[in-house]
Amino acid sequence: MVSRSYSNLLDLASGNFHSFSREKKRFPRVATVTGVLSELDDDANSNSVCSDAPSSVAQDRIIIVGNQLPIKSHRNSAGKLTFSWDNDSLLLQLKDGMREDMEVVYIGCLKEQVDAAEQDDVAQRLLENFKCVPAYIPPEIFTKYYHGFCKQHLWPLFHYMLPLNPDLGGRFDRSLWQAYLSVNKIFADKVMEVISPDDDFVWVHDYHLMVLPTFLRKRFNRVKLGFFLHSPFPSSEIYRTLPVRNELLRALLNADLIGFHTFDYARHFLSCCSRMLGLSYQSKRGTIGLEYYGRTVSIKILPVGIHTSQLQSILNLPETQTKVAELRDQFLDQRVLLGVDDMDIFKGISLKLLAMEQLLQQHPEKRGRVVLVQIANPARGRGKGVQEVQSETQATVKRINEMFGRPGYQPVVLIDKPLQFYERIAYYVIAECCLVTAVRDGMNLIPYEYIICRQANPKLNETLGLNPSAAKKSMLVVSEFIGCSPSLSGAIRVNPWNIDAVTEAMDYALIVSEAEKQMRHEKHHKYVSTHDVAYWSRSFIQDLERACADHVRKRCWGIGFGLGFRVVALDPSFKKLSIEHIVSAYKRTKNRAILVDYDGTMVQPGSIRTTPSVTTIDTLNKLSSDPKNIVYLISGKDRKTLTEWFSSCDDLGLAAEHGYFIRPNDGTEWETSSVVSAFEWKQIAEPVMRLYTETTDGSTIETKETALVWNYQFADPDFGSCQAKELMEHLESVLTNDPVSVKTGQQLVEVKPQGVNKGLVAERLVTTMQEQGKLLDFILCVGDDRSDEDMFEVIMGAKDGPALSPVAEIFACTVGQKPSKAKYYLDDTAEIIRMLEGLATSTTPPDHQTASTSDVPTKDIF
Repeated sequence: MVSRSYSNLLDLASGNFHSFSREKKRFPRVATVTGVLSELDDDANSNSVCSDAPSSVAQDRIIIVGNQLPIKSHRNSAGKLTFSWDNDSLLLQLKDGMREDMEVVYIGCLKEQVDAAEQDDVAQRLLENFKCVPAYIPPEIFTKYYHGFCKQHLWPLFHYMLPLNPDLGGRFDRSLWQAYLSVNKIFADKVMEVISPDDDFVWVHDYHLMVLPTFLRKRFNRVKLGFFLHSPFPSSEIYRTLPVRNELLRALLNADLIGFHTFDYARHFLSCCSRMLGLSYQSKRGTIGLEYYGRTVSIKILPVGIHTSQLQSILNLPETQTKVAELRDQFLDQRVLLGVDDMDIFKGISLKLLAMEQLLQQHPEKRGRVVLVQIANPARGRGKGVQEVQSETQATVKRINEMFGRPGYQPVVLIDKPLQFYERIAYYVIAECCLVTAVRDGMNLIPYEYIICRQANPKLNETLGLNPSAAKKSMLVVSEFIGCSPSLSGAIRVNPWNIDAVTEAMDYALIVSEAEKQMRHEKHHKYVSTHDVAYWSRSFIQDLERACADHVRKRCWGIGFGLGFRVVALDPSFKKLSIEHIVSAYKRTKNRAILVDYDGTMVQPGSIRTTPSVTTIDTLNKLSSDPKNIVYLISGKDRKTLTEWFSSCDDLGLAAEHGYFIRPNDGTEWETSSVVSAFEWKQIAEPVMRLYTETTDGSTIETKETALVWNYQFADPDFGSCQAKELMEHLESVLTNDPVSVKTGQQLVEVKPQGVNKGLVAERLVTTMQEQGKLLDFILCVGDDRSDEDMFEVIMGAKDGPALSPVAEIFACTVGQKPSKAKYYLDDTAEIIRMLEGLATSTTPPDHQTASTSDVPTKDIF
């Protein structure tokens, strides 16, 4: 039977996701019976400004969402499922970092398959006894989701394995992707059943649920949402091969805070956002943030820790002491090297064994005295790769033992059966060195556990015959490709692929002085004991609270369909310009100024054709021929280009090179708006730019009369950005004494005279009209990028001053929904053209106008 939470795959594939109605209903903080809430429809109003249901309880609560619940389950003799906490689960352990008054609700799958007839009863018991909400996944969907998309596509790719042939992860399968979406939607439905969006925080864990943030953000625009990735994030060269790369990136960006174990993982994610989505990041006061449609998505870098108190309690168990004594006798007069790994292709078990083999070959004196104990945990995945690793491991162990073993001595002890936790702890206690040689791994907490266990306790010291007051010792050999490597500064870091280096590290760990072992252990123990799982959890939640602090101050609404959905968060006063409203204001005013940017405003950004269309020319002619209007087209282009393009617009004012050159109409000469007339600085700046152009493939120099622009639009984004920073610093240092400003823009660095910007044109226009005694009562200013913000600032700043009519209508309008000093926006260039056409057609023909010449602006204002 299909689960009640299951939603139609075709709907998911087409982007028609089910959601809730907008009718304001108060749901209980936790639904006591699973319902069909996901079948209510809210798509018709998904762009609502305020989509969040009112909260009825103010107590802080966090909803932890993971692939599996931190619950153990088994059937008793009567066949009934019984449950208990899984104390080894990270999701349960992270509660230690939360305030005592914070309520925690878990959402995830059960390891045990639950029949449809039992699902409601099980859900009720889990909710009442554990505050857990189970997500029931149909078996056929779960197989495609977990063993299919997660383990065949995401897991190998995130560990740098490309599907170059069917044996390496398999080709991309669209049906597996649809199953992945389906399961993420089921999880979203479960969150919706219990969430109070104004109060609750949601913390989503790992790559199994990477699109969940989109489903949640679509329903609750202001949801307080964090995501932590527990696996590596690959470099952009690897990640870009994933066919659904953009969908996953955009889904993650619907979170407020994204966490990674290391800076490398975060750097790769940021690089992917830059290269594939064109997003740039900034670091401010130690926090990395991505601006995404008005929202700041924060990036958190902090490796997870271990539950030290749990380890201490296991160390104190009588069973642990008994096992330690047993191992002490088993490995009497032998030095133990320990490896603890899952049996999968990324753990590098075979590489470790080859290094052990080489150690015994090169150092015969160690035969009979050194033992490698390799604990191989059962693999989490399945497939041909796992079977090959098992076969290779067993064959290598057999070869080494046959070559170097003798009665009473086995150089490699392979334990490939499940161990109790206390048994593994006992191996940590007696091991002189721990080896972790994974070729690629997320965090790997084995070294942390080893460090804490080597600290031991008085009873274990007595069992081992150690002086309780003696300093503790430990040695670590770790792969440089695992997440915990950067935080273990006292470990011997190795490239696991270099067998010689691993062998030397193993040998050094055995011969190093006792004082150095103590020093390394003390350093590691101090870090591991203070950066435990509680510290990690507490730090993440604090950053999540900070990241969500400004939710209530912004106006939010959703745009886009399917997995392209995102939320725009802007100032409450920022709204879409109503063409009817501006036409009405236009008709009832008589002293009007219209300032229009060209590139990106009148023509589509990135368009091959940049010359003005016939429609654009006709519209500008109609507007500029109206005696009540002063119309200026302001561009960064040179005056020669603008003169050629708009030669048929007799009354149109032109401002070239961001306002340095100004021409009121076709019958006048070009004037300069700045007293700057010396451009000797070009002789200094141009050779510097040429140097960076030669070393940055894809970059160009644009030479203007008054400015120089270094453009890296077609260069590598990361290298281009790096070079741009260097170039800017270089130019600022050599042009310190010149009256120029060096600024960065959208993939460019520009050097131009100081004080020259588009705002200068707007300022002179307003001032000149005031001096003529004709106060403007209508101003329309339209632009699309950072250079137009100067115009908006001048216009908005003059609103309450004496330069404008007290009843002046001001319309500062930007293109697209983004943070801006403008108060209005239109979606694209097509809407800008339609708006201008609406103004042009509303103008009374000149031969029917009755206004006196004293009531209209003078065209030649400069």
